[in-house]
Amino acid sequence: MIEVSQFSSQQLIHLEDQYGAHNYHPIPVVLTKGKGVYVWDVEGKRYFDFLSAYSAVNQGHCHPRIIQALVDQASQLTLTSRAFHNDRLGPYEEFICQYFGYDKVLPMNTGVEAVETAIKLIRKWGYLVKGIPSNQAKIVFAAKNFHGRTLGAISASTDPTATEGFGPFIPGYIVIPFNDKEALANALEDEEVAGVLMEPIQGEAGVVVPDEDYLPYVADLCKQRNVLYAADEVQTGIARTGKLLCTHHYNIRPDILILGKALSGGVLPVSAVLADDAIMLNLKPGQHGSTFGGNPLAAAVAVEALKVVEDENLAENAERMGSIFRSRMLELSKKSELIQKVRGKGLLNAVVINEDPKSSRAWNICLKMAENGLLAKPTQGNIIRFAPPLIINEDQMDSCCSIIEKTFKEFER
Repeated sequence: MIEVSQFSSQQLIHLEDQYGAHNYHPIPVVLTKGKGVYVWDVEGKRYFDFLSAYSAVNQGHCHPRIIQALVDQASQLTLTSRAFHNDRLGPYEEFICQYFGYDKVLPMNTGVEAVETAIKLIRKWGYLVKGIPSNQAKIVFAAKNFHGRTLGAISASTDPTATEGFGPFIPGYIVIPFNDKEALANALEDEEVAGVLMEPIQGEAGVVVPDEDYLPYVADLCKQRNVLYAADEVQTGIARTGKLLCTHHYNIRPDILILGKALSGGVLPVSAVLADDAIMLNLKPGQHGSTFGGNPLAAAVAVEALKVVEDENLAENAERMGSIFRSRMLELSKKSELIQKVRGKGLLNAVVINEDPKSSRAWNICLKMAENGLLAKPTQGNIIRFAPPLIINEDQMDSCCSIIEKTFKEFER
């Protein structure tokens, strides 16, 4: 076994560069430990984590209850495949269906697998229920989306970095501007549209929050046109935006709910697609599945991760801490010419830097924040996303806002 403690941060970064694919561009810190809202690098420096593994560790790093569920189940049974039943799957399925209010769940692993599952489910429903002619079903997506990096997901992408050199792409996709009612209405005139698949807030696009009446319009229009509305809540769900689901802000119940990331508290890949019988039961044995989907380890961890969200009132805390964060950042924006805009919901927030997206200013600000003890990362060039674990308290939030304010003042000078 390799003893990692013998390596410095620079040596570990060099090993990744030499032996790993160059498909990520991380902030140059090497983390070795996490607890709650904190992470530590291999030299022992402590940071506030303001990315939360893209909202996968909503419950905080290494939450003791979730880790205990992992350990207990790992010593008992980890995987059977779905060739056999296991004693954890049924109780988990009952729990998550009742938790979110749906008839059925289809368990998967990664968020993008859940998105792919939803795409197949929409198409199957379109053929068997709506009566769309074979191989003609269409699905509507929003421009600047991020649903993952599989071919099925990037076929809906408008980001050249995600798409260039990977065609040809999957047909049957219609991409319209986000937050544009007229474009949606025009798209749904097509009788071959089976579903609309969107994020309630576009995280990777820079935490783009739609108008208050947009998502209710999407849901209502889908009902009128006999089209399924699928909400990709992989990043926005599980209390991140101040409600259990982002769609709950608008009193919306999507036809298909897509979950991932914090469904395991960041402990292992767990995702899920939920829908009612009229939709889900169109899939028959052998038509979709996964060796690891619904494994007993994932089932045990997911139940405990969801219990923690409820028991610790994480949605309420996200709402309160998010309001404090945005208030402080808005005050900062009045004093700093670097800040163009502050936006977000709950603890999914972004600060737009007043620079060209091709500028390195946002990256450099993140490097300086890391020096000052807080980790965040830019998206879209000039936007910094701020999304700490939902367990953060007011004193910690005050300290973090002070670090961010100090960093911006250093750049103003």
